[in-house]
Amino acid sequence: MTAPPRADVVPSAALRATGVGLAVLSGLAVALQSRINGELGVRLGDGIAAAVVSFGLGLLVLLVLVPVVPAGRRGLRRLRGALTAGTLRPWQCLGGVCGALLVATQGLTIGTLGVAVFTVAVVAGQTGSSLAVDRAGLGPTGRQPVTANRLTGAALTVVAVLIAVGDRLGDPGTLALALLPLLGGIAIAWQQAVNGQVRAASGSALTATLVNFAVGTLALLVTLAVDLLVRGLPTGGFPSEPWFYLGGPIGILFIALAAAVVRFTGVLLLGLATIAGQIVGAVLLDVLLPTAASHPGPATLLGAALTLVAVLVAALGPPVRR
Repeated sequence: MTAPPRADVVPSAALRATGVGLAVLSGLAVALQSRINGELGVRLGDGIAAAVVSFGLGLLVLLVLVPVVPAGRRGLRRLRGALTAGTLRPWQCLGGVCGALLVATQGLTIGTLGVAVFTVAVVAGQTGSSLAVDRAGLGPTGRQPVTANRLTGAALTVVAVLIAVGDRLGDPGTLALALLPLLGGIAIAWQQAVNGQVRAASGSALTATLVNFAVGTLALLVTLAVDLLVRGLPTGGFPSEPWFYLGGPIGILFIALAAAVVRFTGVLLLGLATIAGQIVGAVLLDVLLPTAASHPGPATLLGAALTLVAVLVAALGPPVRR
């Protein structure tokens, strides 16, 4: 068995830069997933059912993939050993509940809010929560100080997104509904931290992703059962277009990348880079695949550029320790 990494070892600048780049890529995936799951929720007439479809399909892919990949099998054995030895606590395997909350809010709110306002709420929750999670030391990098660079980067990110979608914030009803994705954003930071712990214990990002999807799918199935008892069956039908069912596989990419790179970036920098990808992805979707709610004007482009600056500011701070 290899020795655990020393606390004074820091990742190189190249590793941090690679981690940030992969996090931006995962943010692009989140923007695409949000559009898909939001549209699926509208077509089904039930955001919870859309979330179950998305998470469930992702889980099926992982149940096939992980056992056939040697690293996945080793990861499952190491995960069981870590839980038995107590080096990984059971509550650290519950990140999927947070992922389920975010995906559910996509299906429940994007049809009304649009991707822009949804992103504002998620960003506001995720940025503040990332600072708190890093300060508490919940991620695999341990306790991280709230430095001036990190605080400035977080503040710039919120300002950038508000600039990008400021014309959509005047409706009080919209703001009330935005509380759901706000909670989803708060949950993202905790999810990324504990999934990073599962990845460290198992030695496999695929194994951490499988645990995330298994826990999230179970939570969503329980929620769907309550939803069906209260509201009855969904009013819509399942769409025939294949792209409606890509939300789950896209979620696999997001969760696996986040679990793999959080030990190099820390939770806050991972979150900021993911946000940058989300903003750029939202702009590209609005330009290339516009909808009635698309507003890719100068303010949106300015907000996207400022978000990238915010990530650069945070990345120029001192490297995280692990």
